[in-house]
Amino acid sequence: MNVLFVTLDQFRADSFGAAGHSLVATPTLDRIAREGVRLARHYSQAAPCAPGRAALYTGTYQMNNRVVYNGSPLEDRFDNLARLCRRAGYDPTLFGYTDQGLDPTQAEGPDDPRLDDYDGILPGFSVGLYLPESQAPWVEWLREQGFDVPYGWASALRDESARPAEFSLSGFLTSHFLRWLDRQESGWCAHLSYLRPHPPYAAAGEYSRRVDPAAVSLPLEPSEERHPLHEIALASDYARAPRIEEEIRALRAQYYGMIEEVDFQLSRVVEAIEDRGEWDDTLVVVTADHADQLGDHGLIEKLGYFPQSYHILGLWRDPRRSDAGRVLERPTENVDLLPSLAFALGEEPPRQADGRVIQQILDNPSHPWRTHVHYEWDYRFLFINDDTPQWPFDRSLSEKNLAVSLGDDIAYVHFGDGDHLAFDLVADPTWRTPLRDRYRLDEARSEMLTWRQSHLTRLYTDMLLRPERPGRWPEIPVRS
Repeated sequence: MNVLFVTLDQFRADSFGAAGHSLVATPTLDRIAREGVRLARHYSQAAPCAPGRAALYTGTYQMNNRVVYNGSPLEDRFDNLARLCRRAGYDPTLFGYTDQGLDPTQAEGPDDPRLDDYDGILPGFSVGLYLPESQAPWVEWLREQGFDVPYGWASALRDESARPAEFSLSGFLTSHFLRWLDRQESGWCAHLSYLRPHPPYAAAGEYSRRVDPAAVSLPLEPSEERHPLHEIALASDYARAPRIEEEIRALRAQYYGMIEEVDFQLSRVVEAIEDRGEWDDTLVVVTADHADQLGDHGLIEKLGYFPQSYHILGLWRDPRRSDAGRVLERPTENVDLLPSLAFALGEEPPRQADGRVIQQILDNPSHPWRTHVHYEWDYRFLFINDDTPQWPFDRSLSEKNLAVSLGDDIAYVHFGDGDHLAFDLVADPTWRTPLRDRYRLDEARSEMLTWRQSHLTRLYTDMLLRPERPGRWPEIPVRS
């Protein structure tokens, strides 16, 4: 089998045709959904990019991998998607980025330049095209094509609407992949990590005009009863959504245009694999590192506790299986993809993995499965400055985090300082009606604590040091 692992940065679960969106045209994603499984309740485990991808690539929750923000190093001790694929006999090759900071213990001295940035390459990947945060290879290429493009990724991306779509960042990545694919024999493995539909909210060329802002629905208004963290976000230049209706409609229309353009780029990928006669021999996984508020609750970007930042697309297409057209309504998470990929490749799922093997619930609907989705957000970066007391003398920064337990009827948010929120999803699925029933609130608290206790790191917990060798705990005879 070939392996095609695709991430579309900041892609909401509701923003493509197969999920029921009435405006966005996504024939390629819809096709993959028809030929595989659409994970309807699929969630990222953290935001922003580096934390979300740490969970995705290692199959671990943030409480175990501790990548809490863009800039947190990922410990080298963790297994990951690239190392798994390499063990399975592949040469996993990256096109794009992985946003994983170097473990300082692996640095070549204190002056190692890889310690200067968080957007490093996940260990185990070969590189077909590396696009750091600066997008320098693309910017250089644009300048060679005669465009007066300022250095800096944000400026170049904001100008995408003014250039023809064939000069887009997504097209640049796709073309590099296709040239690489032409040189490969069967049995290849590639990770296509597209930035779009990540902001700036400016689609490439004609795609910036594909969706009429007047036809775009307006987002959810913020609730009147708000947590202080929500108030902080609403006051932030980073997260505050435009207040003027025309501006928020235009922003959402550009987001959908970016999705249509990256869907077109994926069509080029699919067509090339078909032309090689390999489409029916290619395992395809499509997901995102996190999603986007798109104005819901008064916010844009990815942050906080609302599900719009974490509910993402998830597509799983294994042509060896008879899953075509299935829609899995059971809750799935990005931490499931590593053990599920291991299972698909005939490898042992890594012991570190907090996720589950999706094929088990596909094969047997009565298989024990999670009833709740969980995700985390660490916001200590909002409070760090030069005067911040350092651990262990002051542990207040460790309280600047939250964890969410999302079930069918209750959304429960627990903050590191002991505060909490709970929303009654039966009365109001929009997360704007507080839960007042103390009995149901106690149930939600219990579920959250049980989840955390059952996912403590387990690397060596099933081993026992003994004279022969380290191994599993022996069976202990029970006295009658």
